Amino acid sequence: MHVHDGARRSGSTRVTLLTEGTYPHSHGGVSVWCDQLVTGMPDLDFEVVAVTGTGREPLVWDIPDHVSRVVSVPMWGPAPDGRPPRGRSRNQLAAAYEQFLTALLDPRAEHGFAAALYTMARAAADGTLSPFLRGDRAIGVLTAVWNRPGLAVREARPSLHDAITATALLEHALRPLATPLPEDGVAHAVSGGVAALPGLAALERHGVPLLLTEHGVYLRERYLGYRTAPYRWPVKAVVLGFFRLLAEETYRRAALITPGNRYNRLWEEQGGADPGSIRTVYNGVDPGAFPMAGPEPERPTLSWAGRVDPIKDLETLIRAFALVRGQLPDAALRLFGGTPRGGEAYRERCEALAAELGHGHAVTFEGRVEDIKDAYAAGNVVMLSSISEGFPFTLIEAMSCGRATVSTDVGGVREAVGDTGLVVPPRDPARMAAAALELLADRDRRRTMGEAARLRVIEQFTLRQTVDTFRSIYLELSALGRMWTPDTAVELAEAGGDDSVSSRTGSMAG
Repeated sequence: MHVHDGARRSGSTRVTLLTEGTYPHSHGGVSVWCDQLVTGMPDLDFEVVAVTGTGREPLVWDIPDHVSRVVSVPMWGPAPDGRPPRGRSRNQLAAAYEQFLTALLDPRAEHGFAAALYTMARAAADGTLSPFLRGDRAIGVLTAVWNRPGLAVREARPSLHDAITATALLEHALRPLATPLPEDGVAHAVSGGVAALPGLAALERHGVPLLLTEHGVYLRERYLGYRTAPYRWPVKAVVLGFFRLLAEETYRRAALITPGNRYNRLWEEQGGADPGSIRTVYNGVDPGAFPMAGPEPERPTLSWAGRVDPIKDLETLIRAFALVRGQLPDAALRLFGGTPRGGEAYRERCEALAAELGHGHAVTFEGRVEDIKDAYAAGNVVMLSSISEGFPFTLIEAMSCGRATVSTDVGGVREAVGDTGLVVPPRDPARMAAAALELLADRDRRRTMGEAARLRVIEQFTLRQTVDTFRSIYLELSALGRMWTPDTAVELAEAGGDDSVSSRTGSMAG
């Protein structure tokens, strides 16, 4: 669904941002990052292909004039338009789908994933993929595949209900393939997974270079999410197999991968990315927009900012706070940030936990704050309790504001903090509480840490550095795309040096 359409300027470099659940329909760290890139480069021409939930999500960011188009791709809204294939086309698509499913379930057949995916992408462009996947033939193909002798999933005795569920999940996950594809410029997927699907298809069909930035590790977060998902193992085997092979294909085909931290880089290399195609680019903030915070509150206060979501693990933070209150009965915990649609039950669970521990009156969910700086200023110590992060904006923003921090050792947190804050293991309330008490007891140490944290941001993590780096990448990849053919991509790969973006585009040849 087109939610914004403007005029495209002639001659300007074109960047198509590929997002999922973030910009421009949602707030949060990745959305902030996208807005910073777009507003920081008014000389470039941007389009946005945004994978959304229902397609009814409103725009929550002001769209600059140089964003010529925003397309919403709803994964859970009405099915894409189209008709089921017939005759020979139906048989060809069924064969490709069988090859696709076999790759997901049989380690010996994984090499067939890419060819099957791109055949299905062409069917999506023709309007036949989604109707096919909603039909009985697709369910029959899956049932036949996962009941083959020798496949591990067969031992779980998959049912017809499992087949219907898994097929529906794949149909929804593949819907981004039906969106209009960029035909020139650069496609920039700001996460892995389904957001990268239009970029892979555009690379395959039009030679548009694909740039991948993972803030968190998409595949790792799918593993974490599906651990407690209400599906039987045969369904999880299909869906997680898809996400794993999609990640590997994206890593293999991207012209350049720009993780926000070295931790993500390790996952990407393990997933098959060529180390020469990876360049770490840290997130940045504007120190002028996040100046030193004012006086600390008189009451000992821990503050937290983010979206209320299980991956932020507020339950561990609340348990840690209960231990803090055992030593400092007057302490307060203030939680700033919105609750995404569908996350209400998690917030209620957190509120119930605080009440159950006897500290409900001291834990306040403040909701979204008009100026995020107020959230950091509200605490003597700023907390981060996540079980998965990339290079968290809230952390470097709090550091820029000169607040001492206690953070969990996930993703790029250690790279961000250095020695200017305390880092503790995730899911460890006792260690988190001990670190918070250590800082709450020492005003001078908090001040020294806060000053060092701000200096670290100014020296290493400024917005200007981030924007300038991505502008250079966009321009170089766009120039490369104009020269693209399978033969020239190979030639460039053989001729380029290790530090040249063009030397990393052999993957574009497939």
